[in-house]
Formats: sequence, structure tokens, C-alpha cells
Amino acid sequence: MVPPTGDGGSPAPIDRPILEFLQTRLIATQQVEQAVITDVNGHLELRVTFAQPYYPVLVDKATLAVRWYTNDDFKIHYREVHADSAWECRWDRHRNPHNTRDHFHPPPTAPTLGEDAS
Repeated sequence: MVPPTGDGGSPAPIDRPILEFLQTRLIATQQVEQAVITDVNGHLELRVTFAQPYYPVLVDKATLAVRWYTNDDFKIHYREVHADSAWECRWDRHRNPHNTRDHFHPPPTAPTLGEDAS
């Protein structure tokens, strides 16, 4: 087995053209305030901030972080910041010892052990 790239996600490199395609599509919508490809701690990802009119008033900020790999593995992490807490979930496709390749990390905290896809 090939070891992960260091981010725990996939043994394949990030697919930057896919991130750029998603970025272009998302910034063309009214629902997205910002979509930026960043390198956070050596992890290339698309960071999306949703426009305030498209999430509830009780939410201070809603974001999406996307990592897409050249082997079609992915990590999609949705997060809402509230005044006193955060609510998040995550969809993953990658090999790991704790779940099947396709799995979901449920809200409100997106725990390490996800739920296997059926």
C-alpha cells in the first residue's frame, strides 16, 4: 500500500485543475462570496466562503474546504461557525483503517470515525 501524502487523505497528489474548475464555477454563483485555492500547512485545497444571505442568521460564517486528488479521492468539509460553537460534517473518499473508502463524518463535530457509505 502506498502511504498517504501527509494529510491523511490519499496517496495521490492534489488535482489542482479540478480545484481550479470548481473555483471558477463557484465564484460565478451568487451563493459564494469567495473561493480561493490555498496552501494551508502544506495542504493544497479550495476554500469557499458562502455569501451571508444563503445561510441562516444564527450562523456567523459558512465555509467549505475541498481537497481533490488525481485518483478521484476527495475530502469535502462543510463548517458553520456560530456565536458559541461550530457545526461541521465531512464527506471523504480515501483508503484508511477506520472506514471504507467512501464515508461520511456526521455533524455536529465530524468525528474521526465516519459512517461507511452504503
